[in-house]
Amino acid sequence: MKPIATTVVGCLALVAVVLGMFVYSVTRTHTLSPGELRELGVFILPEARELQAFSLVTAQGEAFEPSDLRGRWSFMFFGFTHCPDICPTTLAVMAEAERQLATELGGSAGFHGVLVSVDPQRDQGAVLADYVAAFSPSFTGVTGRRQDIGEFARDVNVAFVKVPAPDGGYSVDHSGQIVIINPQGQYHGFIKMPHVAETIVQTYQALDAG
Repeated sequence: MKPIATTVVGCLALVAVVLGMFVYSVTRTHTLSPGELRELGVFILPEARELQAFSLVTAQGEAFEPSDLRGRWSFMFFGFTHCPDICPTTLAVMAEAERQLATELGGSAGFHGVLVSVDPQRDQGAVLADYVAAFSPSFTGVTGRRQDIGEFARDVNVAFVKVPAPDGGYSVDHSGQIVIINPQGQYHGFIKMPHVAETIVQTYQALDAG
């Protein structure tokens, strides 16, 4: 090959490499650092915390135990089906985040949405199952004895209390953060209100990439 031809081929190869690097830098997903996540209201624990043993039950009547939180990232919200605002809003945002991740990743994103009902008196069986499925068929609805729910909630820094209503009924006041459980089944962090789908998406991408 003549010197000029060799030079041209070399230049073209160099241009191809540079162009490829440019395209990659533009199209790749930027993974947020813990500091950037914190600015979005996402707090990652310095060291993931082991959960105490717990035994709850799904809306389908199956046991829900620590092993059910292993193998994928779980984003968990404590609420109840009669909640007028924060619960349906948060679950809708979580479902939107799940859809975005599935689209970006071309299939199942390994995103596990969980609603832990803090109102076991009313949230049983089909009531809880239908409520959760209305947001996403892959979300898990969980309940159990009030004492068991309370112990599990305290383990992930969530509080709730039953509040009597003037009409003789009641409501439930509860914390509003989304709890993050890592694939090892450990308490990994939480996302503060207000909740935004893009923040959950970026959080998942950062955690999954790490």
